[in-house]
Amino acid sequence: MSAPPFERVLVANRGEIAVRVIRACRDLGVASVAAYSEADADALFVRRADHAVPCGAAPAPESYLSMERMVAAAREAGADAVHPGYGFLSESGDFADACRAAGIVFVGPSGDVIRRMGDKVVARQTMIAAGVPVVPGTTERLDDSAAAAAAREVGFPLMVKASAGGGGRGLRVVEDEADLPKALERARREARASFGDDGVYLERRLLRPRHVEVQVLADAHSGCVHLFERECSVQRRHQKVVEEAPAPHLSPGLRTALGEAAVAAANAVGYEGAGTVEFLLDEDGAFYFLEMNTRIQVEHAITEAVTGIDLVAAQLRIAAGEPLGFGQADVAIHGHAIEARIYAEDPAKKFLPKPGTISAWRPPEGPGVRVDSGVETGSAVPMYYDPMIAKLIVHGADRAESLTRLRVALESFQVEGIPTSLAFHRWLVEQPDFVRGRVHTGWLEAKMSEGPVHRAP
Repeated sequence: MSAPPFERVLVANRGEIAVRVIRACRDLGVASVAAYSEADADALFVRRADHAVPCGAAPAPESYLSMERMVAAAREAGADAVHPGYGFLSESGDFADACRAAGIVFVGPSGDVIRRMGDKVVARQTMIAAGVPVVPGTTERLDDSAAAAAAREVGFPLMVKASAGGGGRGLRVVEDEADLPKALERARREARASFGDDGVYLERRLLRPRHVEVQVLADAHSGCVHLFERECSVQRRHQKVVEEAPAPHLSPGLRTALGEAAVAAANAVGYEGAGTVEFLLDEDGAFYFLEMNTRIQVEHAITEAVTGIDLVAAQLRIAAGEPLGFGQADVAIHGHAIEARIYAEDPAKKFLPKPGTISAWRPPEGPGVRVDSGVETGSAVPMYYDPMIAKLIVHGADRAESLTRLRVALESFQVEGIPTSLAFHRWLVEQPDFVRGRVHTGWLEAKMSEGPVHRAP
């Protein structure tokens, strides 16, 4: 067994991803440190870690979103590295810089790379230069008068998108020119509130596109591989709901082209670590760069299932300066995996988040079933953070077996004390289009408009 990549890693996150990073640290012989807010003092991830340090009050800006508190926590813990997970500070170039200025390794790419790919306009410019196709649109931030002129060239329908955006924030669909001024104003306001940056650009709106992303790993020794793709088209309010790997109904040629484009995108910015290159596929099979997420993804587990590669362990080893140790020819797809995100939300009440205490937690078990969660019986689900409480991952020899295992696992998954989205997922897996793998990014919301979207156990 090789030497541990670090002595002690601070996990600058919470919930299921904190538990996941802690598990990878344990597998590698690395001591883990949980940084926890006042609301998470008794959380599962705190008890799973080897050590724990407080990082501030319950509101995220006073704890998990505070660079100063996280760097101070890492120093107090004597950590030689920080793993940011996803969300919170994971895509903050300034946080990456602050860690490195403090002599602490940031498990991820450099601050410059994070900023370059986090600015969607700069990312588009970079991809065009690298020969990676992008959605037709503008390549500069626009003031309102320039946006009006550019919109006529891009054509309607189009999308106004925040330059610093993500997760659907600062995004507005514009059907015709009359709607553009209001869309610009609302997109700027939301972008300013979410990112402190009201820059926007325009993209042509593709009709019925699929959202397919490619996982990449790159080291500091010019090694870069893709780990194939994930289908992420089942979305509600621009948020992923269910993901699967590999994507259904892709030709071998398209799969190869997507992987090569993702590697080209990573190489274009000198990427190091685990990253995800996201694409939109139109109905004619053409694909376009959407954005690059410079962190571990929520849905990384399905790629682990079909490739057998521990992505979090790979992140840690790459951050320690180790080479990948394998090439593209060594990566293959084995079977099919699907992930369902389970939230503390009430699907019968417009998916209203419902914090509270879990009185009973009985996750499913069995061959090909994995549950990544940050809760257990007695866990409190705080009101301050994202309401996702678990990810249900199933793996089968093919997509049919994976779907069967997903249905069985959802039926046996029992949570009491709070409402969850389990009833919604039980409804979803019965929809014929989903079963056939014939979906697009607008499919779910159109289907939800037809009637009730939940089913009793």
